[in-house]
Amino acid sequence: MLEFLSRAKQTNASALDFNYSSLLQSVVVVALSAFIWSILRNRRTLHGVSSLGEVRGPRSRSWFTGHHSQIFNLSQGWEYQRMLADEYGSAVQIKGILGRKEFYTFDPKALYHILVKVFVISGALLFGNGLLSELTVEQHRKQRKMLNPVFSIAHMRSMIQDGPREIDLLGWMARTALELIGQSGFGYSFDSMMDDGPRHKYSVAIKDLVPALTRSEFARTYLLPLPLKILPTNIRTCIMNLIPWKVLHDVRDMVNYMHELSEEIYEEKKCAFEEGDEAVLRQIGKGNDLLSIMMKENMKADIEDKLDEAEIIGQLTTFTFAAMDTTSNALSRILHLLTFHPEVQDKMRNETVAARRECEGDQLSYDELVGLPYLYAPVSTLIRDCTADTIVPLSLPVRSINGNEVTEIFIPKGTLVVISILNANRDPELWGPDVLEWKPERWLSPLPEAIMNSKMPGVYSHLMTFNGGNHSCIGFKFSQLEMTSPNKEIFWQMSGISSPIVVEGDDSRHPQLPLVVELAKGDHQ
Repeated sequence: MLEFLSRAKQTNASALDFNYSSLLQSVVVVALSAFIWSILRNRRTLHGVSSLGEVRGPRSRSWFTGHHSQIFNLSQGWEYQRMLADEYGSAVQIKGILGRKEFYTFDPKALYHILVKVFVISGALLFGNGLLSELTVEQHRKQRKMLNPVFSIAHMRSMIQDGPREIDLLGWMARTALELIGQSGFGYSFDSMMDDGPRHKYSVAIKDLVPALTRSEFARTYLLPLPLKILPTNIRTCIMNLIPWKVLHDVRDMVNYMHELSEEIYEEKKCAFEEGDEAVLRQIGKGNDLLSIMMKENMKADIEDKLDEAEIIGQLTTFTFAAMDTTSNALSRILHLLTFHPEVQDKMRNETVAARRECEGDQLSYDELVGLPYLYAPVSTLIRDCTADTIVPLSLPVRSINGNEVTEIFIPKGTLVVISILNANRDPELWGPDVLEWKPERWLSPLPEAIMNSKMPGVYSHLMTFNGGNHSCIGFKFSQLEMTSPNKEIFWQMSGISSPIVVEGDDSRHPQLPLVVELAKGDHQ
């Protein structure tokens, strides 16, 4: 009997060794096949006959990284994109990783065609089955229909309720944005907002996600597409766990944590609904948060329009990322720019203090808040700051490599399109010669006729910051509210913010925004 068990154990061990070895070999074969397939696919695009090849563009410094290392460079990226606009116009041929041909544009007519007619997006691996995922037209329509009441103006209205020292505003703005979406969005508190309190793990995960995705661009572009198409989720997870790559594992862990917390928040809300209205009213937000509104709308919807649980959880992850990461960066940038313009700070403070006096110290309502023009102007100033072959029209002609002017460009199937939001929002042909000036007053008078007539597809004030078309940011008004409400509190209670001297050359991977903040005195308190 013992001999039999010993042989069985040896046999099982051999089988396990064999299975592990076979699995590892399969991983290598799949990864190599995916890499070769991606190269061949992109070379076919690269050498295919198309007028995209006639569009001018700069020479690439590196075949491996293409122009991405210059366009997305942290310190010189903006200057490089300005050079592209000045030298080559609004439609440029650039190179991606491994020499892949890509189309870079900020032409209004091209943006309208791309975003409204042929736009494709894929984010299911990161955010679940939400609006940032690759959905069918019907799925996307159903989700937008369900979520539109959540971000209505009527619902936005219900959401308004010792000496100078240096503060890292970036960290505080991240905590503020996360708590705003937590309480207003889900009736959930992420952060005590106490000075000595720890940052919530969610805010750390979201802030680290984008840099990690940037570092893993090669794998996402060339190694992952084929396995994602042909392998089930459990096999993909097993392969990912076996690959000895820390960045990939970091992304996996962050995405898993975000999804697990979204599930936890959803389950809490579902339990509250099952217990009845009193349980919902006891939660933060008292049933007026975005998640409660969405779940109520979902209960009332017809069967064909209902969202399943995976879609609702996907929306939570999508909302949290969109509301926290982008908005906290924008808030920090607004405050940083205002340090160079104390006269604008004074106008914002006077406007805010006058509004507080008028309402006798009560909290400003939504309508009163959005009615403060100068409080919104810096927000607008900062915000400014394909599946098949298609022919993309241009509103302004560009010169081809042959010297001819072209007004339409043929884009082959599979071509990556890079949209320059920076240049779309700062094009002097549309916005006028003072486009690069810090000018909040720009938004207190009519915009130039050129931008008004350009048919720029952006959903907010002819700007592309919140995207356009069916995949535009559904929560852009909530984002405005997130950016404006903290500014109102800051300029009511603070007499000024200024920027301290920061030593250049700090190569820390963690972004910071040290600003000197002084508490207001006298009538401003």
